[in-house]
Amino acid sequence: MLPSSRTQLGLFFILLCPANIIGLWWAVGSPLVMDPNSICRKTKRLAGKQAELCQLEPEIVQEVAKGTKLGVRECQYQFRFRRWNCTSHSKYFGKILQQDIRETAFVYAITAAGVSHAITQACSMGELLQCGCELTRSRAPPSPMAGSGTEGTAWEWGGCGDDVQFGYEKSQQFMDAKSKKGKNDIRALIDLHNNEAGRLAVRSYMRTECKCHGLSGSCTLRTCWRKMPHFREVGDRLLERFNGAFKVMGGNDGKTLIPVGDNIKPPDKQDLIYSADSPDFCSANRKTGSLGTRGRVCNSTAMDTSGCDLLCCGRGHRDETVVLEENCLCRFHWCCVVQCRKCSVRQELSLCI
Repeated sequence: MLPSSRTQLGLFFILLCPANIIGLWWAVGSPLVMDPNSICRKTKRLAGKQAELCQLEPEIVQEVAKGTKLGVRECQYQFRFRRWNCTSHSKYFGKILQQDIRETAFVYAITAAGVSHAITQACSMGELLQCGCELTRSRAPPSPMAGSGTEGTAWEWGGCGDDVQFGYEKSQQFMDAKSKKGKNDIRALIDLHNNEAGRLAVRSYMRTECKCHGLSGSCTLRTCWRKMPHFREVGDRLLERFNGAFKVMGGNDGKTLIPVGDNIKPPDKQDLIYSADSPDFCSANRKTGSLGTRGRVCNSTAMDTSGCDLLCCGRGHRDETVVLEENCLCRFHWCCVVQCRKCSVRQELSLCI
């Protein structure tokens, strides 16, 4: 059995690499099959809970695959203007996952969130037999929205609320699986914490949606249900946690994590944590997983992370004119075709030296 960090690293490679690649030896020396459909045929390499899911609920593992891809795509969106842009290049991405830096914390969190989100969504869409809509019999009535004029309106739970608890539990079961050997491992504790932070970024921010019923648009009855936040909101929230991540070290008992620094409050369950400082990602370095920023497009007028000063690490930039083709002069023809012409557009780009 493999510790959680190693198993999750393997899962990332399985889902990031092309399906026609039949195998890969990653850094720790374990062979992997790249096709997501083959995950459950390799249960000997999975921890007990993961093997149990594969044997009893293989359809859940398919949603795990979808959720992992969802998380990585969101990572690439959130980091698109940063020196490290969540590249999916397997050799470099794997090196990031083997470290215990801020970027690794975000990847673990956004992936656990993606798995939770994907499984919950599949339940609501009726794609999984063992779950469906959220059970609402014991739920308290929805609170009227301020100024909505629905105070005192009759209500009932209806529609199809997202069963986020089911998605949370299955994400926890698969992503947190670890061997007994890793129980007191500091890296395992950090990974488990960040996995939980990712799941809570979904579960703790459920929203209530309601639909009014009545004659002439009146709201004599409200039907309400609970929905997950959009995954972009989850990514935005975790990026905020990334920016305020806590550096920690292991306690003497091997079971606790202690914040590094004076007078720092302990991180809560939704905070991201790490134990090692990140490289600057300015230059290519396969050992650290850095592709460098040479040739990256930057914004010569921005003062944030997308600006040439920060993104190019002070090396400067060059301006280049490129010619792109895009659709133009589009017309709708009845029925029902849209026809466009191709227009050449000149665009000025700033590229890091």
